[in-house]
Amino acid sequence: MSEKGERIFCGSLSFSFSYATTINENKKRFVLRFARFTLPLHNQTLSESEMKDSILILSGGVDSTTLLYDEQERIALAISFDYGSKHNAREIPFARLHCERLGIKHITIPLDFMTKYFVSSLLEGGEEIPEGHYADENMKSTVVPFRNGIMLSIAVGIAESNGLKYVMMANHGGDHTIYPDCTPEFVDAFDQAAASGTFVNVHLRSPYTNMTKGDIARRGKALGIDYSETWSCYKGGNHHCGKCGTCVERKEAFAEAGVEDRTVYEE
Repeated sequence: MSEKGERIFCGSLSFSFSYATTINENKKRFVLRFARFTLPLHNQTLSESEMKDSILILSGGVDSTTLLYDEQERIALAISFDYGSKHNAREIPFARLHCERLGIKHITIPLDFMTKYFVSSLLEGGEEIPEGHYADENMKSTVVPFRNGIMLSIAVGIAESNGLKYVMMANHGGDHTIYPDCTPEFVDAFDQAAASGTFVNVHLRSPYTNMTKGDIARRGKALGIDYSETWSCYKGGNHHCGKCGTCVERKEAFAEAGVEDRTVYEE
């Protein structure tokens, strides 16, 4: 038996390990002894007990930006997805801004196939974004089928590739009435699927699942987040429209939490 050491690079993260090889009938058996991760962004080596263990799906909106600050000590990587929504170009720069500010690695993954094969008013080329409250029936047109499931699946694969144990998303209680892949039932089912389908048993953490958006804004206020550096409006114009479901919800949440709303609205 011989023992060797190597460093593996997975994207922008790397880790070192030692392995032992045993040759038996021309077959090699590798025994991995994972030692430590290196996060180049911080230029430091972390032991397993100290290592950041999570990936966050970060849109650049109110909820995921709050979770970024709330869980910053655990987040090794934040991922934004450019899936062809009408507001991706407005929100992703804010996601990048906050990650740079906190010193957290950020990447953007394109999912351009969604605009080709999925139907939703939220996507480029779709029908007009409806106006009104999320409780209104017409808001269902903004659902992108299984969007969270697709993004989470990619994040779980990246987590396992980098030895990370958790994927986080910032769904909340107000999402439940309209988005099937934001419900507690979905969170539980996906968590079980991710753990069962990975060697390192990746788990989904969704700490805001049973909170309101007002609760989240209240938490962000305590964290000192400047919400003018986030984006919500589904229309993706130069300013928030103030009339679509997510703009209405943004206004209500800030009012409930006592957050000064410095958002520029077109209305």
